[in-house]
Amino acid sequence: MIKKCFTLLCIFLCNAAVFAQVDLTVSVSNNATLKPLASVAVVLQNKEIGYNQTLSTNAAGKVIFKSLSIAGTYTVSLNSESYNADVIDNLQFRTNENPSVQLVATTKKTTELNAVKVYSGSSKINTVNAEVSAQLKRKELELLPVEGRDITRSLYRLPNVTQATGFYPEAPNVSINGANSLFTSYLIDGMDNNERFLGGQKFAMPLGFTQNVTALTNNYSVEFGNTANGLFNLTSRSGSNKTTGEAFYLTRPGAAVDASSKYFQKDLSGNNVKDGFQRQQFGVALGGAIKKDKTFYYINAEQTIDIKDNILTSPQLGVNATVRGYNYFTYLSGKIDQKWSDHFKSSLRVNGGIVNIARQGGGLEGGVAFPSAGNKQDRNSTLIALQNVYTKGNISNETNIQYSNFRWNYARPTNENNPQVEVKAPDGSTVAVFGHPGYAFDSHESTIQFQEKFKIFLNKHTLKVGAEIISAKHQLYGGGVPNGYYQVQLTAAQLADLKAKNKGKDLDYTDIPSNVAVPFYSVELRPNQFGKTQTITSLYAEDLFAVNSKLNITYGIRYDYDNLSKGGSSRGDYNNIAPRASFNYKINDKSSIRGGSGLSYDKVLYSVYSDAIQQNTTSPEYKLQLQALIDKGILPKNTNLNAITFDGNLSAGATNVPYLNGPSAASLQNQRNSVFSFERRILNPNGYQNSYTWQNTIGYQYQVNDKLLLYTDVVYNRGYNLFRLVDLNAPTAYQIPANGTTPRSQAAANATRPVPIFNDASGNYGVINGQKVYGVARNVTVTDAGGKSEYIGLSINAKKDKAADKYAYFVSYTLSSLKNNTDDINFRASDANNYDNEWGPSLNDRRHVISGVFYYYPVKQLSVSFATLLQSGQPINRIPDGTVYGTTDLNGDGGSFGDAYVGNSDRQPGEARNSDRLPWSKLFDAGVQYNIPIKGTGRLEIRADIFNVFNTVNLSGYSNNATQSNQIQIGPKSNGILQKNAGAPRQFQFGARYTF
Repeated sequence: MIKKCFTLLCIFLCNAAVFAQVDLTVSVSNNATLKPLASVAVVLQNKEIGYNQTLSTNAAGKVIFKSLSIAGTYTVSLNSESYNADVIDNLQFRTNENPSVQLVATTKKTTELNAVKVYSGSSKINTVNAEVSAQLKRKELELLPVEGRDITRSLYRLPNVTQATGFYPEAPNVSINGANSLFTSYLIDGMDNNERFLGGQKFAMPLGFTQNVTALTNNYSVEFGNTANGLFNLTSRSGSNKTTGEAFYLTRPGAAVDASSKYFQKDLSGNNVKDGFQRQQFGVALGGAIKKDKTFYYINAEQTIDIKDNILTSPQLGVNATVRGYNYFTYLSGKIDQKWSDHFKSSLRVNGGIVNIARQGGGLEGGVAFPSAGNKQDRNSTLIALQNVYTKGNISNETNIQYSNFRWNYARPTNENNPQVEVKAPDGSTVAVFGHPGYAFDSHESTIQFQEKFKIFLNKHTLKVGAEIISAKHQLYGGGVPNGYYQVQLTAAQLADLKAKNKGKDLDYTDIPSNVAVPFYSVELRPNQFGKTQTITSLYAEDLFAVNSKLNITYGIRYDYDNLSKGGSSRGDYNNIAPRASFNYKINDKSSIRGGSGLSYDKVLYSVYSDAIQQNTTSPEYKLQLQALIDKGILPKNTNLNAITFDGNLSAGATNVPYLNGPSAASLQNQRNSVFSFERRILNPNGYQNSYTWQNTIGYQYQVNDKLLLYTDVVYNRGYNLFRLVDLNAPTAYQIPANGTTPRSQAAANATRPVPIFNDASGNYGVINGQKVYGVARNVTVTDAGGKSEYIGLSINAKKDKAADKYAYFVSYTLSSLKNNTDDINFRASDANNYDNEWGPSLNDRRHVISGVFYYYPVKQLSVSFATLLQSGQPINRIPDGTVYGTTDLNGDGGSFGDAYVGNSDRQPGEARNSDRLPWSKLFDAGVQYNIPIKGTGRLEIRADIFNVFNTVNLSGYSNNATQSNQIQIGPKSNGILQKNAGAPRQFQFGARYTF
């Protein structure tokens, strides 16, 4: 892989193919006639990088400055003997942007020679395309109250973006238009930054290396793909002729100043923390020119350390101790921008992230996992991107390459070669867990991304064509304990002896007597890596047609092929053709109407494929069961059993083995054929159709003045081919009426399965052709793409720049509804694969969201920021009360486990899916910053942030894990709400930053 990367890098350095970043459209109109002015010279300057270009407007009064660098700030002016115009300065751009500005010219006979300066911010009308987007620039990000300098904690300030309820702690914490956060795409400088196993960022971009963050929610260019949702494009910082830098220290003292809460809180990774939690952060950055006007650099390094305490409690062993753990987040970034000539520029960016999340033993409120069973979660990333630009005349050509690596070791053992030992007291209770954490999940991903793009600028047309290949090699080391799991049973004397050792938290499995009874032993049968290379090939073409000075029409088409769509079939999903069209009509210099319609396709998350092979087997008895499902018409007649099965992870067991001398995995391989499983999976014999959305928007923009922009958009999205799980061996339907008749037993349900499941003295078995077969599965699950969704949303937005005033603000209101019949790749219908009954509000559905960010500058050196987020409550899924029915598994299918939101639980009789609502969420944050000028060097910023100023107890609307959420409630609506969790209480963050 490294050799391939080096070869490709050499090709790029010798090739004049390049990376185009920004095309700025400047329109010039006559103040008196309001008509466009042709043949007027427009000057664009950027002194920070030595850029100066003059171009003349065309017949439509427009000029396009092509392939601009994102570094520095630009100024637009006229160079005319006949006309004066306002000067627009402080223009800053983001990657892959098509900005537009308007110059209103007046004759020099009727105006003074001195032009009036206009402050340019982000509150400018878009007259180029219909892209529905919003952005936060670096200065706005620096002034926002953002926890831990974590960029994702700012994203939900943007319209159409909300904090998400996910399905595991580390799930991406924001959602676009309410959709599953796993399918949102993350880009850095327009290049891929997606962890492709489940979703989310590979490299968590720190604030110090971020120039701009933009949310593209609808009507974006066909250049962007591999998501049926939306995307976040982060623009990295660049150096300039001026040497700049910073050094900062940030702290969250924790319980010493924070308000108290009886509920768990979360660290920056999404994992729960409580007692003793503190955060310390520091970092440095430096940027400047290696050679003036030619070579620029920017480097950034940031370190975060979380300090957290768990409690280890085992009364029968006389242990009650605090176990301290540390999270480490290390982010290193660097970038070099090179201007080879006026036509050729290059950029090389490197990002490296080292993340270690501690699970030190014990528990937040007590636990019996001793430190020897501790582990760390690693999320380590590397990105190396080469981006160049070459533009001459009316043609620009772009070629990009990026190598990235991501390792997600979910449970790296403190003692990798140890077994796991679960210690039982004479009364059967667990008093200690030693050694290995009990499972393995170590995912490796190495990815190459290649992009080739061309732009041709004609009189009225801007043509864009491109191709992209993203190829990711996946390897997973997963399954049970490779060194063996021992469940040991102590006698009273042995328990007393262990307690008498008085080792406290240093007690370990080697202290267990060698003659201890071992009632059960298991070991992973396949302790090695397996995986596949996922390659996505994309082609696209697009035309931006300037029909006249008022109307622009953008139309294009994109094609994607994902080789994972083949699944267990002989061919993949080859029909992912996505046309998109949009328009932007400028009513006048202050207003425009925009709208569009198009298709967007998603990639197949690698976990869909990985789960299907990891939880699979090629045993003859399992294949007998699959053949029976073929014979019954449940699986297609042409199903290739060898193509849909795989020898995945499986643990084999034994009893009464000598302590620490259990049989090896090799000696127990024969168990693979006869082990009964509660669930196994297969690859879909029909392959996987890529999910897609049909997106439709219409919007209006109104430029009130140079500082204030009002805009509104209506969005209608339909989602198709959404992933979900289907049980091919499901029992017949059994819905409990609202009057509460008797639940069905699991034995009765099992007897109705296509391959019925029974039990005898030897264990569970299936009946196939009248014969007992033990090596089968109760549930045979497969991922299919039959899910649908519907989103309707209205957003109303007002954004005002500071300019020469003492205040600025960004206010957004969204009214929306999202309904679907699947919320996740592991979503199951609650009864007999009946997804018609699942149609209802999504778990991330919100009716009302009001977001406001206000900046106030009372005196020169002081700034105050306020951020408010008001949201109506998220849906509640009501599940059965086991004390009423005697079980939560009313239909007897064995599905009353785990996360109720992915359909693993039955629902309360008489209640539809997500039929109730939590109360409104009300959050107010504030930040105060004072700048102290330091003569001749720079300034020192002293800052304090307060999150949840009014210490409101919010049951809804915050980033959360569905398994712990208040969105799951027991019993009917009349039971009210049992509060299980809450958003963070009032918290404080203090910092100092020196900049120059």
